[in-house]
Formats: sequence, structure tokens, C-alpha cells
Amino acid sequence: MKLKELTEGSVSICRWHSSIDWEQEIKSVKADSRAIEPGDIFVAVKGEYHDGHQYAKQALQKGAVALIVEDKGYCADGEPWILAKSSRDVYGVMAQNMAGKPSLMMNVIGVTGTNGKTTTAHMIAAILEEAGKRTSVLGTIYNRIGNQRFDAQLTTPDCGELADLFRQMAEAQTEYAVMEVSSHALDQSRVAGIEYDLAIFTNLSQDHLDYHQDLESYFGAKARLFSGLKPQGEKKRKKVAVINLDDAAGERLMDYCSTPVITYGFGALCQLRAEEASLTASGIRYRLINGAETHEIKMHLHGRFNVYNSLAAIGAALVEGVDMETIKKALAEMPPVPGRFQQVEAPGAPLPFQVFVDYSHTPDSIEKCLSSAREICTGRIISVFGAGGHRDATKRPKMGEAAARLSDIAIVTSDNPRDEEPFAIMQDILEGMDSPSAIAEILTEPDRGKAIALAISKAKQGDMVLICGKGHEDYQIIGNDRLPFDDYTEAQKHMRGR
Repeated sequence: MKLKELTEGSVSICRWHSSIDWEQEIKSVKADSRAIEPGDIFVAVKGEYHDGHQYAKQALQKGAVALIVEDKGYCADGEPWILAKSSRDVYGVMAQNMAGKPSLMMNVIGVTGTNGKTTTAHMIAAILEEAGKRTSVLGTIYNRIGNQRFDAQLTTPDCGELADLFRQMAEAQTEYAVMEVSSHALDQSRVAGIEYDLAIFTNLSQDHLDYHQDLESYFGAKARLFSGLKPQGEKKRKKVAVINLDDAAGERLMDYCSTPVITYGFGALCQLRAEEASLTASGIRYRLINGAETHEIKMHLHGRFNVYNSLAAIGAALVEGVDMETIKKALAEMPPVPGRFQQVEAPGAPLPFQVFVDYSHTPDSIEKCLSSAREICTGRIISVFGAGGHRDATKRPKMGEAAARLSDIAIVTSDNPRDEEPFAIMQDILEGMDSPSAIAEILTEPDRGKAIALAISKAKQGDMVLICGKGHEDYQIIGNDRLPFDDYTEAQKHMRGR
């Protein structure tokens, strides 16, 4: 592909060296200097630990025909540089162009928010597939192209991998790509070059402040998905934003939208409104109000948060012309998403208590998860949770406060401590549990397996054990080691012992 074609659509390019030949054929675009081959372009990306500009010389020595840089001070006289305001943005656009602009060959639905992205994306996919649409999903648990699944290392992959996934989706004749869009990906322009058709907002609460530093920056990253949704794109189809109006950040996001907006929630001003929600051990039932229409929604899922997730999915489906009978059937038949308020099936004879695993690892998600458990549990709530090492430490006491207030027994343990001292993390959590609102008996057990065993050993008739934090993850990161560990499997092992 010619260089001028490769950079088409990038608004970040400022200047370039006189030696740049825009008619030159480019073999590939890479941000790893070690992988450069003759005929490639090297993109110098500033990362958290390494600055790609330091490897510009190495890239040229290996045959790079041009450098994309944010600082031409790293380039010597005569070297072929292209100066950009954001190397990442140019990288994203070039990667998508090199792949043949695959997002233009399908409808693309982006789901962002602190919590609920995974379940909402899976709900949308389930509805579209019930309607007979060829659908692919990119997200936290896995990437799925048609019926083929691939492991997902990041909620949203980097530019090169993402472009390749879109290329594969186009080759599989995907009609709808439903993808979770993380704040990191938006901030780092990993999704540059992708034309979205629908943008979904679930909610915003404290998370990732180790990266974003404050909630305003975190909100700003999320808002980029909506400000980037243009009424007229290359696909010439309608663009729509679907926003949770019950969330304060959702109301703010309205100002970032230049497209039609569909709002949802329990509030009277929401276009898609839930009323008379019944949350029981067997599932969810609520009345959906959509203008003059009223529909009864039933799901075999749990938690008030799944009412919100389903409203977002319904909004997306209605935009795409799916009828309500198809929507209701898909939601009624949808199984739990792995690790999202997922009940652990008791091996052998039924037990007199329930065990659930959930991905909740923020103060807001812990609160919502435990509150939902309280609505359907007839006995005590026994929670098991921890906090990740070298991640936002300010959320730890807030998680502890929520767990101590909403649990009857709260067991603090480890959750991917990495190379941070587990006891130090636990101490941060415990500081928030010493509050006037605390009702829980508080226990500590740094070994996560033993903590789960302890919780199950204490469960009695009607109790609910809620294991929070890891959800679908099948590993525990201790030091630099990624060790096999699965909350669901671990819980089943100890349930068998009961």
C-alpha cells in the first residue's frame, strides 16, 4: 500500500521531512523495532515503561523506510520522519488502513463504562444472533469471530492486533461487531481508524485511577467514544448513542454527542424505562416502558445491574430494527456470562446455600453486587474479596467500607497482588472497614483458596457466598508469576467437601 493511502484519514500528522515519498509502497506498520523488516514503517510510541523514540535508530538500521514520531529531536538530519501530534493515533489509522478498513464492512457497536461492558456486549450479541445476524464479539473474556473463540489478553487489544481481528471478522462476513471499549484503549487511541455506528455507555465509578490519576480524566477518556461518533461517516448510516441517564456521567455525556441519543434507566425522563423490577433467586422480571409501548422482560440472570445492562442492549437492538419479540426471547434464553454474578453449580447433591462468583473489583461494583445479593438472599451474605497489587490504591478502603456495610461476614484476601505485599493491600482495605456503617464480622486470610474454603465452611441454610474480584479469570498473579487459579473451580472443590 502506498504511504499516502496508508495515512489517509489521520488528522494527527503535522509535518514531514522532505525525503518522505508519499508514493512509496509500504510493506507493514509496526511499533516494535525488533520486528521491523525492510519496507516497513516504524511508529515511535511512548509507553508506560519504554519510549519507542529511543529505538528509532534501530528501526532504520533494520530497514524502516520512515518513522512516525512525536519528537523529531530523536531523528538525525536526512532521516525520513513524519511528525505527529499523536503517534498512537496515526498508528491506529494506518493499521486499519493496511487491513483494508474492515470496520467499514460491518456495523460496529462500542460499549464503554466502568462496569457492565461484558454482559451488555454479550446481551447485544445474543439479541442480534437471535435475529439471524452474523455477529462477532471483542471483549474481556474472549474474542469471538463467528463461532471461533480466541483468548483475550486485554479488554481492547492494541492497534495492530485489533486491525487484524477486524480483518478476520470481515473475511468471516461479520454483519455486527460488538466490542467492549476500555478507557485505556480510548486514551491510547488503540481504536483510531474504526468507524463506530453505535456507542453504549453503562456507568462511571472509581477505577483505573492509577492510570488516569483522577475521575475527570477517566471520564474524558470515556467521552472520546461519543465525541468521535459522527453523524456522517464513510458508511453513510445512522449513528446513535445509547446512554444510562440514571448515571450522573451519562447526563454529562449528552453534551459530547452530535448524534441522536437514546436514554435508559429507571428515571422518569429515560426513553427506555424499567418499572416494577422483581429480583428473585430465579431471575429478573420488569416492565419496559418505551413511549406508548409496554413490554414484560424476563431473564434468568440476577442483580439490578442486569436490568440496566439489558436496557442498554434493548436500546441498541431497537436502533438496529430488531423486533421486541425477538429481543424478549433472546434475553429470556440467555445464560449467565462467565464470572458475572455466576452461580456455582454444586457438584453432587444440592447444598442449602448458594455460591456466586463475580468480577466486581471496584467500590461501585462491590456495592451493587452485594446489594443485589441482599435482595434475593434469605440468609447471611458471606463475601470474599481483595484488591489488585499496583493498581489504584485509593479504591481499596472504599471497597472495604462497602463490603463491611453490606456483608454479614466479610473475608479479606488476595486478588492478583503482583509484587506488592498482600498484607499491605489487605491493610488498606481494612482501614475502610472500620466505619460506623459496618455490620460485618471481618476476617482475613491472604491465601485466596483458603479464604474461599473458609467462606464455604461458614455457610448455613439460606446463606449466600459471594466471591468477588476475579470472575472469569483463571489465574492469580503473584510476583511475576501467573499461576493457575479459578474461583469457580476452587469453590466447587470446597462445596464438594460439604
